[in-house]
Amino acid sequence: MQTKYWHALEDGRVQCDLCPRECKLREGQRGLCYVRAREHDGIVLTTYGRSSGFCVDPIEKKPLNHFLPGTPVLSFGTAGCNLACRFCQNWDISKAKHNDVLADEASPEKIAKVAADLDCRSVAFTYNDPVIFHEYAIDVANACRERSIKTVAVTAGYVNPAPRREFYDHMDAANIDLKAFTEDFYHRTCAGSLAPVLDTLDYVRHETDVWFEITTLLIPGLNDSDAEINEMTRWIVANLGCDIPHHFTAFHPDFKMVDRPSTPSSTLTRARAIAVDNGERYAYTGNVHDPNGQTTRCHHCGAALIERDWYKLGGWNLDAYGRCQGCGTDCAGVFEPAPGSWGSRRLPVRLSSR
Repeated sequence: MQTKYWHALEDGRVQCDLCPRECKLREGQRGLCYVRAREHDGIVLTTYGRSSGFCVDPIEKKPLNHFLPGTPVLSFGTAGCNLACRFCQNWDISKAKHNDVLADEASPEKIAKVAADLDCRSVAFTYNDPVIFHEYAIDVANACRERSIKTVAVTAGYVNPAPRREFYDHMDAANIDLKAFTEDFYHRTCAGSLAPVLDTLDYVRHETDVWFEITTLLIPGLNDSDAEINEMTRWIVANLGCDIPHHFTAFHPDFKMVDRPSTPSSTLTRARAIAVDNGERYAYTGNVHDPNGQTTRCHHCGAALIERDWYKLGGWNLDAYGRCQGCGTDCAGVFEPAPGSWGSRRLPVRLSSR
């Protein structure tokens, strides 16, 4: 599929303008993401209409704790990525250098129809970063809106301003990775830069109506120091406010980073405590069994508003307007009068057989 975020250079190359990497390509070359390629005098998206697979998940798995809790989301991705994280835990998809992982072909309209048939409240672009399949994601979002189905972007936020503006015009919610809070980490570990990610967080918070949450994967010895977590969470509160949910999740050795131990749960608990002390109202732990660290509490009276055990909801103490039933304080988020009942189920789906 032809794309529009590129321009020709005087030396005969074509520059992709989708993300800060700005790959400069000669005929037949692909960008680092692998899926955007030079074809004749422009850039094409080579994976339009093809997916690495579909699955119905709990929305909490994205992770989104304050967006339609308990509801099912139809999740899918494509191939490739515009970052090169050494610890990638979906590397078999995001770092795929061939199209064999793209087993399912599906038009935007078919995805929306299947989501509706399965009673999914939303569709999530996940497993790899949707900014690299920008045009496909937007077309799917448009098809979903025609059926009153929400769309969710799970992304690292590494995107240029013009495509970012168009992309988020079509999204209802997002989970944005804030992988660390140093340029050194982004440069050495992800082959990227921190500044564009902070710019995306600021843009989504102040220039859109998209509900978003933040995830930080804590890696022992690399981005888990008290000083870095303190600086990160202070920046979030100062620039984005107190109400952005922040998920601290556990690393496990994978891909090109098998020399580090798994993150102990105590590290996540410590990070969560620092975040709360700095004014974050909704800090969570993830990838570990920690019902206390995954339960939403009223920031005013401390009552448990949404109890969680992994991805399964327990007690629900929000009223029909998203307020604490005990003291009437608002809980930030996108809530319906009652939670969904999907639970922790995972349902793989083959669209090609439907």
